[in-house]
Amino acid sequence: MKLDRTAWFGFVSVQAAFVLAASKASLADPAIPSIFSPSSTPADSIYHLALFVLAITGAIFVVVFSLLAYAAIKFRRRANDDGREPPQIYGSNQVELAWTVIPVLIVVVLFLAAARVIHAIEDAKFPPGTIEVTAIGHQFWWEFQYPGQGFITANELHVPVSDRDHPTPTHITLMSADTDHSFWVPKLAGKTDLIPNRVNNMWIDPHETGVYVGQCAQYCGTQHAKMLLRVVVESRENFDKWLANEKQPAADVASAADGRRVFESTACVNCHTVAGTNAHGKFGPDLTHLMSRVTIASGAAENTKDNLRQWIKNPDTIKPGCLMPAMQMSDQDIDAVAEYLMTLH
Repeated sequence: MKLDRTAWFGFVSVQAAFVLAASKASLADPAIPSIFSPSSTPADSIYHLALFVLAITGAIFVVVFSLLAYAAIKFRRRANDDGREPPQIYGSNQVELAWTVIPVLIVVVLFLAAARVIHAIEDAKFPPGTIEVTAIGHQFWWEFQYPGQGFITANELHVPVSDRDHPTPTHITLMSADTDHSFWVPKLAGKTDLIPNRVNNMWIDPHETGVYVGQCAQYCGTQHAKMLLRVVVESRENFDKWLANEKQPAADVASAADGRRVFESTACVNCHTVAGTNAHGKFGPDLTHLMSRVTIASGAAENTKDNLRQWIKNPDTIKPGCLMPAMQMSDQDIDAVAEYLMTLH
């Protein structure tokens, strides 16, 4: 399709307006992923490196475009041209030296700038009291282990806010349970891959409380796009309260006894763990404190009773292609299990 000049400039204007609006929205809403509003030291270092690279490449673009525009205008064909070619010049030591030395210098500068940032992030020293978390990527959800505290949760990573003057970072060990994944929360750090049979590492030290959204950044199968994750950054006091709650076994609520009986007598226990019960499965997320999470299905739906019920009945209606099977329960049993899950705070 051929666009005339007016249509082309209109198209470019719309695209520019869209990008500008998206950038403003991402800066205004902390839940929108954006590399342009870093809230952690690694992300801040990457952000400033990106600005430096953009400045250099932007200057190169301006110089090259200006020279092309100058040449196109000055040496364009004119009505009184006699058709002969202009004088041809072959060989210039000065020009050849310039177009060799200048690009080499630019590459060296970019290499040194990137190497400095990589060294600062990869070889950072961690102070005593650093939170240790192991993140394991599954198709298509996240498992978060807190080895120092002795519990496991899923999809929503809780960390304490870090003081700029006295940093309290969170060190994350990354592993995969099946295929390639990639852990990326743009406002907190660059993406790092999770590779089977390999251990990678990264760290974050969020400077502001809030919820930071990220997702798997490496195609890993049917539901890659809905393999979301949330990093909940809390004050130290609230983080300690969350830790204390997560260490507790599941509450035994008498009114949900029927639902617990159904849960423990079906295949649910083969995939899920609920501390304090006979459910010790490792294939699916730990459900001990399911209702402390805002979402289910790795961020695909809000954690409500209706969504839980639908998830138990037919997960494909919420997350097509997920590995959880439809449980083939009666409506009465589904209601009972949903009631039971609602008690897991």
